Amino acid sequence: MPRVYENLFKPCLFLKNRHLQTIIASFLLFSRFPSSLTRFIHLPDGDQLVYEVITPKKWTQNDLTVVMIHGLCGSCSSPYLIRLAKKFRKRNIRTICVNLRGCGKGRGLAKRIYHVDISDDIWRVLKEIQKDTPQSPLFLVGFSLGGNIALKMVGERGAEAKSLVSKIIAVNPPIDLYSSVQLLSKNRFYERYFMRYLRSDVFFRHHHFADLPPLEIPTDMTLVEFDEFYMAPQSGFLALQEYYQACSSGRLIPEIQIPCHILFAKDDPIVDTNILSVLKIPENVEVIITDNGGHLGYLGSFGKEGGGYWMDFKILNWICSHQSHRYFKEKSKLKCLIASIKEVLRAILF
Repeated sequence: MPRVYENLFKPCLFLKNRHLQTIIASFLLFSRFPSSLTRFIHLPDGDQLVYEVITPKKWTQNDLTVVMIHGLCGSCSSPYLIRLAKKFRKRNIRTICVNLRGCGKGRGLAKRIYHVDISDDIWRVLKEIQKDTPQSPLFLVGFSLGGNIALKMVGERGAEAKSLVSKIIAVNPPIDLYSSVQLLSKNRFYERYFMRYLRSDVFFRHHHFADLPPLEIPTDMTLVEFDEFYMAPQSGFLALQEYYQACSSGRLIPEIQIPCHILFAKDDPIVDTNILSVLKIPENVEVIITDNGGHLGYLGSFGKEGGGYWMDFKILNWICSHQSHRYFKEKSKLKCLIASIKEVLRAILF
């Protein structure tokens, strides 16, 4: 039987709908990205990746580092990365937010478009971080597509991953790409949203790099058609199903040998959790499935355990549990409400 735990998450009273959870959370942003140092890493094929380093004033090289990877059509400016980076900084945890190829400040620095078969890119980033600060434990957190990439990387590396990563967390990862694309295709709003960004990326790349031929992606092209026409060939695959199979992390979860936490929601409009029923999940992997939450939503109620951003609370709990942090001790309802208000004020003011 899979090592899966049902965990009760109570959504905000007016945000029980999975689409409201997904859409509102993706645009709910009160503040800018915290002060950071921009770093560049050169890849073997000539492309560059850009990542942001947020270092607390009291952080030392023996303290924890959390590396975060955004999802499809995201960047270091994604709301969930900004929120968590600020919360980590408050707890004296260094945060490194990685832009996938061509995303964020890396736009125009990568000829290849980012896709799900780029786990080696993340491995190189982690190696670079370890080289600079070898005494700092590394925790890896991936969201949606970034979560799938992170799981794929540690699954492929097996025991070797222990040399770099102390713990991995994946939130709403599409561990079976084919089923996720099928779900997206059933909702034209989501499909059009992602296709608009993907068409823009392709247009930019083929105009920015002189050796790439002019290329236009039709406005009515579906995500499946885009993957078959562009993503699979660009990723080195002749067949679409081969691309989906090779880039899905579900088949590699049994190979993960480091402590791992995966968070899913049953009502996720993009990720089908039924695939878990056929997977053999090792003892070091904890899977939590909530009834509600949507995709990267998990918007809870202020004044209750977890506060308004329950996803953030759960990630912080997984990361800080080894520190016996006061933040995670049992609180009264009044203290929960005060903590939630402070959370919002910090997001707005700092």
